[in-house]
Amino acid sequence: MIYCVPDFKQSLTKNRPPFYNPFLMGEEKEKSLNELVEQRLKKMKELREAGIEPYAAPWPVTDHAQQLLDEYGQRSKEELEGGAAVRVSLSGRLITIRDFGKASFAHIQDATGKTQLYFKKDIVGEEKYSLFKKYLDLGDIIGVSGPLFKTRTGELTVEVEDFRLLSKALHPMPEKWHGLQDVETRYRQRYLDLIANPQVKETFRLRSMIIKAVRDFFEKEDFIEVETPMMHQIAGGAAARPFRTYHNALDIDLFLRIAPELYLKRLLVGGYERVFELNKNFRNEGISTKHNPEFTMLEFYMANKDYEFLMSFTERMFGEIAMKTIGKLKVPYQDTEIDLTPPWPRYPMLEIMKEKGMPEEALLDREKAIIWAQSQKIQIEKGASLGKVLDEIFKEKVEPFLVQPTFITDYPVELSPLAKRKPSDPSLVERFELFIAGREIANAFSELNDPIDQKERFLKQVEAKAKGDEETHPMDEDYIRALEYGMPPAAGEGVGIDRLIMLLTNSASIRDVILFPQLKPEPGSQA
Repeated sequence: MIYCVPDFKQSLTKNRPPFYNPFLMGEEKEKSLNELVEQRLKKMKELREAGIEPYAAPWPVTDHAQQLLDEYGQRSKEELEGGAAVRVSLSGRLITIRDFGKASFAHIQDATGKTQLYFKKDIVGEEKYSLFKKYLDLGDIIGVSGPLFKTRTGELTVEVEDFRLLSKALHPMPEKWHGLQDVETRYRQRYLDLIANPQVKETFRLRSMIIKAVRDFFEKEDFIEVETPMMHQIAGGAAARPFRTYHNALDIDLFLRIAPELYLKRLLVGGYERVFELNKNFRNEGISTKHNPEFTMLEFYMANKDYEFLMSFTERMFGEIAMKTIGKLKVPYQDTEIDLTPPWPRYPMLEIMKEKGMPEEALLDREKAIIWAQSQKIQIEKGASLGKVLDEIFKEKVEPFLVQPTFITDYPVELSPLAKRKPSDPSLVERFELFIAGREIANAFSELNDPIDQKERFLKQVEAKAKGDEETHPMDEDYIRALEYGMPPAAGEGVGIDRLIMLLTNSASIRDVILFPQLKPEPGSQA
């Protein structure tokens, strides 16, 4: 029987990046990665020839590392060994092996932590001990069983009476003592990142807790969770470039959604009063520490509320989620501390831009705004409207300085085609964006429910699209028709869940909180 064809061997060894740094021991230290892979392939073949399956059936796991530490870690050596033996059965990945001839110590790592093992030839038997020493490598997954004891140094340890190889690792693990540090490798091979860096696993455990806390909060507030389409016939709901796909049976182009907004507001027309969706959005834009083309978004809508109400609601929501997940309102983030204690300051957009040095006359005149932006070395796209010019200036001159939670309110109407106008100034809308740590976390407004006004704004977007604006979209006639049936006064908000998780886990990049972020293909890989 052939256990490894040449092509399979080649796929395991070719094009390995130079930063792949395996943990080498003793005489193997100078050997190449290819030689190490060949050695492991040979061991796998020899195991099968001896009747031992290197990818065995599941082990009867009854215990985990952290549970054993919690239950028995504080017991003394005498207490642990004085009564009936505490027998355990667990599995995990071999992360250390220390050989002392007729006995060996090792550690395995499971989903909760690591456990020390003690292998002794007199206990497991000569045949199995020989198998352990000859065929097991760092990275292999094994199952073990036996009684607990404590070493002279006080470390909780399993005296192995039986074990089984469950999965043979054909690649050596990353250097354990230094962790997996190369950023590109960490994101591209997240499985190695999770093995080598326990804090990464904790980040994603917290991510799960935060998302659960979001759902719990909205359930408590009497919202209903809904699911709306991921593929749209008309892209809309936000100013962004969509991904395009094609449906063969219908013979039409479809777009991955950039926002669920227009569908969620149709539900308000249909009679729901509080709805939320927690799901993916897709935007065909750049990749950075703040942007991933696929990201998680919370959107929610409430009938008979406005954006003023949502600001207080958002303060309460963020506070409850923080307390439930990390237990405090003062959050360490990078080189500062973010204080989520309400109330948070509120500044009208144009007022704070004036405070940052923009002349008042430039706030109201497109040409003057462009001239001032150019004087500040701010790039403005050709043909940009006044609203977009102001938005670019805001991103450069204001946004980076909004470190503590801050609401920026009252945006120009042309930047907010779905928001209700301010009665006191129809050139502005009842909108806010929440900024924390120099980045936008949430966007909200009193919803425009006037179908005539909404259609006029859509028509202006159609004109802008005809002139080359790739972030505007065609008219959604069905949404206008829905508004014509009557949508109650309402307020809605979108919260970037990945950015919220970045804040609560003290992560500098969005790629640190997405398990498999989008990356360029590896050099030499097939597209």
